[in-house]
Amino acid sequence: MSCLFPVAEKFTSINGEGVCAGELAVFIRFRKCNLRCSYCDTLWANSDNAPAELLTAEEITDYILSAGVKNVTLTGGEPLLQENLHLLTDSLITEGLRVEIETNGSLPVERLATRSCRPVFTMDYKLPSSGMENKMCTENFRLLNENDTVKFVSGSTDDLDRALEIIGDYSLLSRCHVYFSPVFGKLPPERIVDFMKEHSLNGARLQLQLHKFIWNPDKRGV
Repeated sequence: MSCLFPVAEKFTSINGEGVCAGELAVFIRFRKCNLRCSYCDTLWANSDNAPAELLTAEEITDYILSAGVKNVTLTGGEPLLQENLHLLTDSLITEGLRVEIETNGSLPVERLATRSCRPVFTMDYKLPSSGMENKMCTENFRLLNENDTVKFVSGSTDDLDRALEIIGDYSLLSRCHVYFSPVFGKLPPERIVDFMKEHSLNGARLQLQLHKFIWNPDKRGV
């Protein structure tokens, strides 16, 4: 029997954030998350029984190939909760697609990071205002490379200070991409720019969630 993946949402849009921000991507959103961040904007997809299509890796691959778009973003929820996710990532990467996994930083990435068909990781580090910092799996940092990203979603100046500590403790700027992103509507982006200037954070980037400026911030499927 084929493995089935619970897909809460699938669509083509632009990447709203990350290294490929502004580029077309096909999004596959899986249901279920193991965290509950204070600022979560996908609560509707996070429960065990959230509405979802049950699709095989082959069906998902066919859907993505039919879109004619090379970038694929696997998101959630938390995609690493899908036990057989390698079946899908191997299938997509074998087809020549760029596969990015957006993960919340709490689960080990080693199972996928050490495969010959290796996806790209955009990994959150949950800062204090999220209420989830104690769930972070910092062992993941050693497995990241120059194609991966650590994202710090910041809702306060305390969050920025903590992010600076983590960046230094794990030498992230020499290991992977580093992005700062404000909690939408909470921390003014200019405060992050000032912080980056104050600490000479060369190589770090400010990112804004493009899709929340192009469309209504609560709109799905974009």
